Order: sequence, then C-alpha cells, then structure tokens
Amino acid sequence: MRVDVEEITTETVRPVSRAVLGQRWTDLAFLHWAVDPERVAPLLPPGTVPDTVDGVTYAGVIGFRMERFGFLGGPGVPYLGTFCETNVRLYSVDAQGRRAVVFRSLEAERLIPVLVARVSLRLPYMWARMRLTRAGEELSYVSRRRWPGPRTATNRMRIRVGEPIAEPTPLEHFLTARWGLHTRAWGRTRHLANDHPRWPLHRADLLDLDDTLLAAAGLPGLDTPPASVLYSPGVPVTFGPVTTP
Repeated sequence: MRVDVEEITTETVRPVSRAVLGQRWTDLAFLHWAVDPERVAPLLPPGTVPDTVDGVTYAGVIGFRMERFGFLGGPGVPYLGTFCETNVRLYSVDAQGRRAVVFRSLEAERLIPVLVARVSLRLPYMWARMRLTRAGEELSYVSRRRWPGPRTATNRMRIRVGEPIAEPTPLEHFLTARWGLHTRAWGRTRHLANDHPRWPLHRADLLDLDDTLLAAAGLPGLDTPPASVLYSPGVPVTFGPVTTP
C-alpha cells in the first residue's frame, strides 16, 4: 500500500471538534521494542500497514492510570471512570496516510468499561487485577489478567523518573505523538481520532520488568531490554467519532 503518510507532529493536525469520549491519562510509563515490520503486519487490521522509522516498527507496553473517563464532554463517571490500564500496542498507517496505534491488548481493572469497549468497538480489553504505586520518583505497575484468558498474562514493571525532555528525538515523537487508533469492528476497519496537548516527557530508567503480555498478544521473544523507556505525568484527552478509512 503506497500512500502519502502524514508528518509526525507534536499536536494533532486534525483537532477533535465533537468530543465523544473524554478522559485523562496520568503517570504513564512507555516501554518500546524494535520489531521487524513483516512480523507485525499480520497482526494489524485490513487496510493498514506497519508504520516505520528507519526501517523498523515498534511494539509498546504502556502502563498508566485512566482518570475521569466520561462521555460527550460530560464529567467523568464516578468510580468506574478511574482505573489502572496497561496496553500492548503497535504502530499503523491507513490508506489515507493517517498514523495511529493498534492495540493488541488492554488490561483494565474495571469490568464494566472492559465490556463496553469490547462490545462497542471490539477493542481487546481484558479485565485484570492491577495496581499502580509511587514512592518518590519510582513508579510500580502490576497487572494480572482475570478474564478472558490466558490468566497467565501478567506484567510487573518499575521505573525511575528522570529529567524532563526539552526536545524529544524523532523516535520519541514517533512513539508518542499518535492521534488516533485503528480497530477492526463490525466487519470493517475503523479509525478513532484523539486530541490532547503536547506530551510532557521525561527520561526514565527501567528498574524491573517481568512481562508475559507481549507474548500473549502474539509477540513472543521480546525479552531483551527495551529500546526506549519514557515517562509522562499525563495529559487530558478527547476522542472524536468513529470513522472508516
């Protein structure tokens, strides 16, 4: 698929004018591994291909806390709208040249949001026991899947937050400046745009990692240290209506 791929920008060039979903992502840990594009191509929805930088693509494990999840610009849903999440994601481009992410799995600790996302957008949300704790500049993320299986799918990672990044590298922009997601739902590939302020990024050191989520998501063998480790205190996010590429 030959397309004119949009530039990587620190803020979206397609602002969301009608918010369908609103939320805040906080205390994010970004871990990424370089992967051969041919390896991940079969894992992407039809009509999309791996997005690459310098000939490779990346698989990411991102842990964070979702806060104030709500609908149509309204306030966050009490209790159900705040929960831990850890997702495994890949990087995609569609026929319109839109860069996005594809989620291979999304662990979340609230069952009702998991069920809603699985039914409405066919997103691979998984119900999990989860915990996110902070002690000074160290953050710990723990997840153990409950449903659906495999129940052996787990993640434990611990990072130390470093200095703020004044100007991210091209790779750091590639891994974080994403303005939509692709998903296969109701027989077609769908695109869901998002909008948020520029990421405030920090360097981070990986202190501990024990992960089987990557293997459970169809990406076994990524047992080397990640190529990139980043942290962000977070951003408010809005999502627009679902479209078809």
